[in-house]
Amino acid sequence: MIKEDIKSIFILAGEPSGDNIGADLIRSLQIFSKFKIYGVGGSNMRQVGLRSIFPMSDISVMGFADVIKRLPKLLWRIRQVVNFIIKNAPDVVVLIDSQEFSYLVAKQLRKRNYSKPILLYVAPAVWAWKPERAIKLEKVFNEILAIFPFEVEVMKNLRGPKTSYVGHPLLQKLKQENVKEAKQKNLIAIYPGSRKGEIRRHLPVFLQILQRLKNETGIEEFVLPTLPHLENDIKKQVSGLDISIKVISDNIERQDALMKTKIAIVSMGTITLELALEGVAMVGTYVPDNIQMRHFKKAGMPLISLPNILLDKEIIPEIFPDNNLTDNLYKFAKELLLNDGARDLQKQSFQKMTAILQTGQVSKKQDPASRVISYL
Repeated sequence: MIKEDIKSIFILAGEPSGDNIGADLIRSLQIFSKFKIYGVGGSNMRQVGLRSIFPMSDISVMGFADVIKRLPKLLWRIRQVVNFIIKNAPDVVVLIDSQEFSYLVAKQLRKRNYSKPILLYVAPAVWAWKPERAIKLEKVFNEILAIFPFEVEVMKNLRGPKTSYVGHPLLQKLKQENVKEAKQKNLIAIYPGSRKGEIRRHLPVFLQILQRLKNETGIEEFVLPTLPHLENDIKKQVSGLDISIKVISDNIERQDALMKTKIAIVSMGTITLELALEGVAMVGTYVPDNIQMRHFKKAGMPLISLPNILLDKEIIPEIFPDNNLTDNLYKFAKELLLNDGARDLQKQSFQKMTAILQTGQVSKKQDPASRVISYL
């Protein structure tokens, strides 16, 4: 009897958006063949067969202060990942986003003479931050799987790794034009982030704004979509307030709330792209720690929400702490809430953004699973 040669793939994701991408990738890989798949991921990746060597939450951090607090564990997890890969020698390694962690893992693997293919799924925003970094990436990654069409040319011009455009997973989930929208958009949604550090910095500010909106507009329908492992903790934080906020984590409930959302107040991250693709008007902020704030200022305070970067224009108001954060967030939120024209202007811009993302999809977009399999 001939023994079946089952190829092995190591896939790592360090945050919820990466967990979604990883789950989609695993499902696609399983259509092609049977693979031994292990790595690091969250609930979505585990549900489709990933054997995670430790909890994804251990490396899901944002901000220099949070990184420093958890630095010993992060360094330990980097060593653990590298040692695991060296010992098990998977046929290909796929590191999804989590740019700093992924780069350090790849760099350490190359230092230890690991010669098998290493792919980075989701390109770093080198066009906005540290373009010189592209050359460093070329030394450790065989290929980048880019989610935006223009990143292929950007990486080429910056002498980065070979880059293939595979499309953004959110585009696959766009509603068809003939799908009916919710009859009434009457919710105000807040998205304070998907990491505990982000929630700690954003939620108190967002709650103040909701209180003011309730007092001055009479609106009382507020929703906070979050992730299952964060739901109970957030419910405790919003209990006993003078405002009623529905905290939800179920995917169906989240989608239903999204369809009924009139405006959103967000911590700027992947959620801005998801909301923009759904045509939800929003105002955004990011409350960085002190080191991050100095970094932003040194870089000239560039745009940081993905829709604004893609459109090269501040369509979504980006409010930072030293810009009278609470008052300005409230001002823009109230304007969006009461002004149909302001919401429509954002939605029109989001339609342009969607067209940019869909450019060349038919002729240029490649399948991410096929790109991974090409290295086997």
